[in-house]
Amino acid sequence: MKNKFYLKEFQFFDGEDTVIFNIVAVDADKITVAVTKCGKISISDYDLRTDGNGLYFEYGVAGQEHIHIEDFKEAE
Repeated sequence: MKNKFYLKEFQFFDGEDTVIFNIVAVDADKITVAVTKCGKISISDYDLRTDGNGLYFEYGVAGQEHIHIEDFKEAE
């Protein structure tokens, strides 16, 4: 699973800014992503969860946003 998603990108508008996620690593229960927001880059680990749409991690205030890893695309 690691190679399939490595460095794929997803852009998300959080209501104020566009947040860019790039997958660094995917394990059975954890995802590591590079998060770019307002020109700042950080590396964050999130717990992976599953719903009817596949694997996702929770982002934002109280994890209100579900970011599905199948929505990530090759960076342009």
